[in-house]
Amino acid sequence: MTADVVVLTFNGGEVLASCLERLREQTHAHTLIVVDNGSSDGSSELVRARFPEATLVVLPENRGFGRGIAAGVAAGRGEAIVLVNDDVEVEHGFVEAIVAPLAADAGVGMVAGLTTIPGADLVDGFGIELDVTLAAYNRLRRRPLDDTPGVLAMPSGGAAAYRRSAFEAAGGFDEALFAYGEDVDLGLRLRAAGWHAAAAADARGVHLGGATSGVDSPWQRRLAGFARGFVLRRYGVLHSAAAPRALLVEALVVTWGLVRFRTAIPLRARLAGWRAAGLTRVRTDPAAIDRSITLREALRRLRHAR
Repeated sequence: MTADVVVLTFNGGEVLASCLERLREQTHAHTLIVVDNGSSDGSSELVRARFPEATLVVLPENRGFGRGIAAGVAAGRGEAIVLVNDDVEVEHGFVEAIVAPLAADAGVGMVAGLTTIPGADLVDGFGIELDVTLAAYNRLRRRPLDDTPGVLAMPSGGAAAYRRSAFEAAGGFDEALFAYGEDVDLGLRLRAAGWHAAAAADARGVHLGGATSGVDSPWQRRLAGFARGFVLRRYGVLHSAAAPRALLVEALVVTWGLVRFRTAIPLRARLAGWRAAGLTRVRTDPAAIDRSITLREALRRLRHAR
């Protein structure tokens, strides 16, 4: 299966270089596409000088995750679209392992890779699992590699593969989402279209960490809140049996923001995301839900950054 590996970067610097070095060592033939999302640190020059084999797409400003990935996808033609965060160092055989489920099963439209925490035999993420309110959690987060994972809903955009035909038919990532939640929304739309998700435990990489927006920063809270409001409306969560639980959790999150940080950003962001989702509703595949995630467990994960 032909593959395009798309790496989106914003001021990636030497972390980006380390990511690309590992991809250069992959044995599965692929086209490497790097999208510079408006960097100001010379990332484009670094790619041109040290990775001339890469197709470089330079955007004039930071257009967010979805639009940045769309530019990279448009620059390739591979049957598989492999996404790797610029701060992930993949292991040997990563590309081969993550596209294998797509080649083996025509019904698979998306594949989750596994990332680990630097310096520890603990999982950073192995795809995404969803509770009944469609709140998303990193699967196996901070748990041993040999632990039993929960239900795989979809891959995380930081280490994922998509069948190009499925990705394009679904319209790719929704550009209304600047960052956060795009992978959940796309995964749910792919499932609604009949595609399955698969896990590739041998497609591994070390996630060096740290979102560029900062952990629990106002910017991060705004983006995450927007995505949450978007998902709640698009998938009709508040019209489902899970509505009371969803309303309780959202009230707790908004109240925490008001009390702890003295900000209404979580509330305003959720309202903005709700409006952006519009009136179109998408059905939810029941098989995407991990019903073992109780309210108590959901609150625990929320408290400990999922």
